[in-house]
Amino acid sequence: MFESIPVEVGLVHEGERVRKQEMQVELGGPSIPEKFEIVRVRPADQIADGAIEIEGPDIPQMPEGKAHPIGILVEIAGSRVEPDLEGVVERRIHEYSNYIEGFMHLNQRYDIWIRLSKKAYAKGLNSLRFIGQVMLELFRNELPIIEKIQITFITDPDQIKPLYAEAMQTYEARDARARGLSDDDVDTFYGCALCQSFAPTHVCVITPQRYANCGAISWFDGRAAAGIDPKGPIYAISKGECLDAEKGEYAGVNESAKQRSMGEVSRVYLYSAFGYPHTSCGCFEGIAFYIPEVDGFGIVLRAFRDLTVNGLAFSTMADSTAGGRQIDGFHGISIEYMRSKQFLHADGGYARVVWMPKEIKERLQEFIPAEVYDTIATEADVTNIDELKSFLIDHHHPVVERWKEDTGTEETAQPVQVFSGGDIPITAAGFRIILKNARITAEKVIIQPVRPPHKPGGERRDAEKH
Repeated sequence: MFESIPVEVGLVHEGERVRKQEMQVELGGPSIPEKFEIVRVRPADQIADGAIEIEGPDIPQMPEGKAHPIGILVEIAGSRVEPDLEGVVERRIHEYSNYIEGFMHLNQRYDIWIRLSKKAYAKGLNSLRFIGQVMLELFRNELPIIEKIQITFITDPDQIKPLYAEAMQTYEARDARARGLSDDDVDTFYGCALCQSFAPTHVCVITPQRYANCGAISWFDGRAAAGIDPKGPIYAISKGECLDAEKGEYAGVNESAKQRSMGEVSRVYLYSAFGYPHTSCGCFEGIAFYIPEVDGFGIVLRAFRDLTVNGLAFSTMADSTAGGRQIDGFHGISIEYMRSKQFLHADGGYARVVWMPKEIKERLQEFIPAEVYDTIATEADVTNIDELKSFLIDHHHPVVERWKEDTGTEETAQPVQVFSGGDIPITAAGFRIILKNARITAEKVIIQPVRPPHKPGGERRDAEKH
């Protein structure tokens, strides 16, 4: 199938990373504000089947080691192809392009981040046309309902701009459709395992009120995908008995997570960042991160380039959030989930959110309760935790009432101190004990260096070393 492609194409390359020093070029990514990938259903007579177009410079014309704009437009047609499938087919771009040796694709929609390695370029992978050929063949073979397909790569910034605006309108229209449906209205949720090549124990649970972490798959998308390919990476989950309505725990979700994660994840809270939070791979749009000093949450999106109020960057916290682990207080989320009434429902919702970038706060204004909106700080208001505390007190944020309940005063927050980890080894008396999925709460942690017993002459030997 891929004899004309100068590098290997196969599952073995899925999950491959291309580091900065190894890359020939970067397409999209954090430094490029306007980039996108989108699938659109068209009438069959509007598609030149098998066509691959490149509008703008191709890879050889791109300066080495630099980031460049990218837009990917996939147009499809077929007697069984409906607009409901656009988001489903769109997400397969991520999967199929990652089969290519030396080609890394991360994220989705308006957050795509692509790198081509120097090694793959040296082998002859020197045109976007090769990427298009792989995608064409895999779409045709994996999704036979697609009868006609054409792919256009846009690298000219002037041409990307209007198409980007059009793509954003399309994404919003898709997302808005699901907002009128609640989790109580359906008996079936959907799971997505597309990112298990990057995080083998991660399983995304998609409900009407909890979008996929990547922000690309809604409940309607999941239903459409499972309908056309029941054994595919997007599948139905019978939600089963509701075990905890506040936290969002369902028997069917637990059983599915246990099976799909090879037993590593046995319980999932859909509406909480504590206890058994929903896992994350690495394609999440944002992170809800716990700030213990104020007993509240900060929100940061991938596009935010500065340090957050706790002094950490998105990339730093992403390492703690990703990997298919359940880490208390680090919660991968989508923007659409932030519009849901179930957003961090068990943790207080927006009444517990204390900081977020100004851009996303303004973008979500109609979904943030009016009585809370002005009490949430942004990077324009505060730059550190001390300033954040003062801001929350001055603006009467609801979280301050939690401090009063704990201490009788609003001067100092007394947060829950949480330590959690996957496997915590303890070695003692010749035995090695491993605590699985441990969660430890302590009022104080004291770290002291362990010094070896004093030996005569030790001072002289230490002096000689230095």
